[in-house]
Amino acid sequence: MKVLKFGGTSVGSEKNIKQVISILNDYSEKDNVIAVVSAVGGITNKLLKAGELAKIQNLEYVSVYEEIHGTHIELIKALIPNNNDEIVNNTISNLQSLKQLLDGIYLIHEISPSTTDKLSSYGELLSSQIIAEAMRYQKLDAQVKNSQELIVTDDTHTKAEVNYALTNENIITFFKNTSHKITILPGFISKSENGAITTLGRGGSDFTAAIVAAALKVSDLEIWTDVSGMFSANPKVVKNAHPIESISYFEAMELSHFGAKVLYPPTVQPVLDLEIPIHIKNTLNP
Repeated sequence: MKVLKFGGTSVGSEKNIKQVISILNDYSEKDNVIAVVSAVGGITNKLLKAGELAKIQNLEYVSVYEEIHGTHIELIKALIPNNNDEIVNNTISNLQSLKQLLDGIYLIHEISPSTTDKLSSYGELLSSQIIAEAMRYQKLDAQVKNSQELIVTDDTHTKAEVNYALTNENIITFFKNTSHKITILPGFISKSENGAITTLGRGGSDFTAAIVAAALKVSDLEIWTDVSGMFSANPKVVKNAHPIESISYFEAMELSHFGAKVLYPPTVQPVLDLEIPIHIKNTLNP
């Protein structure tokens, strides 16, 4: 079984999502595959921006919400041009719940950490459902599983602590009893033992992928992004930067500390403990 994580850039457009689907289709011909996906590129920032605007009773939050609404509906139309009533209706239902949450923030003039978690969770929930449906539209054997039903945490909001005993049991049991070739999981999101929505903090989708990879003791974890590995410098800034063939976890942490954004090492602790290798791959240049 393979575990792949796709970040916001990888699922940021119709073109990129089609590329993700192509990659997963290729992988699924050899083995069952789990794909952890982030929110569509830029959506988490827009969710948080809408929340902040609503908190200060700035009606511009409605415009930001409409941008979020439009992005997802347009993606569905592009990826699933026919027979899309069910996913459109499900997406609209989720978006209406999001709007109600924003309206509530506007009315009470406040946003708590627990509300922030509820707000930011919509991005991954929406993207995972749309991507899984787009795969089924292409006749692939795909399913979506809500990570909130697998990853159990404490009640700390915005950066919850994982209960690994319960989480690992949930993950192992679920994947032992599923026969689908491809499983899409939303990254970043979780639930507490009491059922409250929580999130895993910065780098949360990497963290989700690492948790799943470690629980299932897979041979390696693949992080798919918009660069071909870890480079000696930011390749978007330094023209002669070159990819580093192999790097230790410690060195990766140092690079991250000094600004490398390709990987957020604290979130990959579960695979580090098991010495599971991480491969950094480029969605746009597989």
